Amino acid sequence: MKVVILAGGYGTRLAEETDRVPKPMVEIGGRPILWHIMKTYAHHGHDDFIVCLGYLGHKIKEYFINYFLLNSDVTFDLSTGEYRAHRAHGEKWKVSLIDTEENTQTGGRLKRIRSYLDDGPFCFTYGDAVSDIDVSRLVDFHRSHGKLATVTAVQPPGRFGVLSMQGEKVAGFAEKLDTVNSYINAGFFVLEPAALDYIEGDHTLWEQEPMHRLASDGQLQGYRHGGFWQPMDTLRDKRRLEQLWTDGAPWKVWG
Repeated sequence: MKVVILAGGYGTRLAEETDRVPKPMVEIGGRPILWHIMKTYAHHGHDDFIVCLGYLGHKIKEYFINYFLLNSDVTFDLSTGEYRAHRAHGEKWKVSLIDTEENTQTGGRLKRIRSYLDDGPFCFTYGDAVSDIDVSRLVDFHRSHGKLATVTAVQPPGRFGVLSMQGEKVAGFAEKLDTVNSYINAGFFVLEPAALDYIEGDHTLWEQEPMHRLASDGQLQGYRHGGFWQPMDTLRDKRRLEQLWTDGAPWKVWG
């Protein structure tokens, strides 16, 4: 199953880092948060990635162009320009880096990569949050209900807007957290390609009209995740994730 990751936003609330690199390239434990997200999916057997680029997208391209060398012991012969890798630590990933342009919104980025998808369902997430989510169970849940879209729902800190859920059906959306039974969009989706028909164009925010219409049409189901989930929206979030990595990284499901 292919995995689409949005990696094109400006990350303005993390400007201390994103003035020089795109948000998904901000490092946690010496690795970009994008790498942590990809490791999670690969652990569950999903290692064919489509990364939607925008702001400073060339930085992500440079990272993957140099990935093999950066993760190997290398001898360079400067007289000939040749090099030899010794101990390599590569990944068995296929990574497609697609320029979806700087000012395209989240839905627009998703719609732009449709030609790179297969006919079946695909995973989709943002490049700025980590979780110990069981992707295999998420995919099984999506296949079981037969709807166009599945969104992972978590119980959050009180600063997020919430999903209104009736059983497993997403019935609507609210702006404030008002009860302990409220959930938010954690950003780990499984979608059928037909869900992209709900996106009008480049200006469309996936989180607005498409998700609202899917919900009103009864085509959006919520997968409840009770484990770890943490976005990286601010410098405070980054520092917390750094400390959690030092303490054992609750999202590190891979060996």
